[in-house]
Amino acid sequence: MPDTAAEARTRLIRRVALDTAIAAAVVVAMGVVRGVYSNELMLFNFIVYLALAQGLNIIYGFTGYLPFGYVGFYGAGAYGFSLVVMHLHAPALLGMVAAAAAALVLAVILLPLLRLSGAYFAIASLAAAQAVYEIVANPDLQDITKGPYGVSLSGVFAPAFSYYTALAVLAFALALVVWLRNSRFGMSLQAIRDDSISAAMAGVSVVRGRTIAWLLSALVAGLVGGVFAWHISVFYPETAFDLSVSIFATVFLLFGGATTLSGPLLGVFILYGIYNVIGIAVPQYFQFTYGALIVLLVLFLPNGLVSLLTSRGIRVP
Repeated sequence: MPDTAAEARTRLIRRVALDTAIAAAVVVAMGVVRGVYSNELMLFNFIVYLALAQGLNIIYGFTGYLPFGYVGFYGAGAYGFSLVVMHLHAPALLGMVAAAAAALVLAVILLPLLRLSGAYFAIASLAAAQAVYEIVANPDLQDITKGPYGVSLSGVFAPAFSYYTALAVLAFALALVVWLRNSRFGMSLQAIRDDSISAAMAGVSVVRGRTIAWLLSALVAGLVGGVFAWHISVFYPETAFDLSVSIFATVFLLFGGATTLSGPLLGVFILYGIYNVIGIAVPQYFQFTYGALIVLLVLFLPNGLVSLLTSRGIRVP
């Protein structure tokens, strides 16, 4: 017998409540652990990748577009923050607004990339990120971007404030994914991902859906880049546009499972945890361990760890 409207509404409320509880638990836990664990930089990096993996989840998990150059938005956010703070002596929170604006402007400029698909889109986004890097690292622009000589923002250095701002950014990224997982718009995005032609015939605006997902994903990365610049305060362009940022976020997302809320969280906690244990303590075994995990995942769990539960009919948040 089909569910009544009241039953469907009750199930939706329960799903939203569960997703929200998981998101809140992660944010609170990362806030509490700062007071009991001394390695704040490692904790901050966890927050960075937790947010980036969810930001990437918005564009890949819900629309199927995988941007290898996702780091371009992250770098744009870092430099958007830095330029406003350096040249206008703006407070850090206004710099965060500039970080978001820089990433969104770049996303608008790169909107034509959405006409591509698959490997063509992935490679084009990577080329775009490299182009932005070449601009900010140009020695001729050192009076504006400091070129290849690095940015110093010691005047706004406030590790505690920036850490909790990073938590707010993470909460925002998680809230977006919770919304997409439980809204009509999120369902329309998944329909576009599965079959864009059928979705368009059913009345879904494919262009509008992809554009909004692209902008939201860029916004998350830009905010993360801005809070990175604030927390670190001294960095070089090759740090802000480091391709490993995109690689790590992608691997964490795929390892845990896209489209879910908990999948990217699991991917970051497990793989970045392994990185901090093996990659630092015994780096000679790190590449082998990481490579073996990824190969096993691709061979046996192509849909990520969460597929172990979904294949048994268990709904994963």
